[in-house]
Amino acid sequence: MSSEGLHAPRERLSEKTLTMHHAIVSLIEEMEAVDWYQQRADDCEDEALKEILLHNMREEMEHATMVLEWMRRNSDDFAGMLKEYLYRDGPIATAED
Repeated sequence: MSSEGLHAPRERLSEKTLTMHHAIVSLIEEMEAVDWYQQRADDCEDEALKEILLHNMREEMEHATMVLEWMRRNSDDFAGMLKEYLYRDGPIATAED
């Protein structure tokens, strides 16, 4: 996956950029895990296993949310976007209007 690698020479990137890169890649991985567990649960015919898979999916959501919160605390740009779009009623795409 192209997002796992750096797109510029490491030595030219700031510590802040590298740290944010780690967070972004971790968020991607957590969201992929959510998707995988959801698909497996949908496909599973054993109810006990399905509940375990859904439990695991929710834990991955927790992990993703923790990374998002770290990103909010460490990036004014992310913080601004999250404030603009999260927990609002009405159309999402026109929130900034």
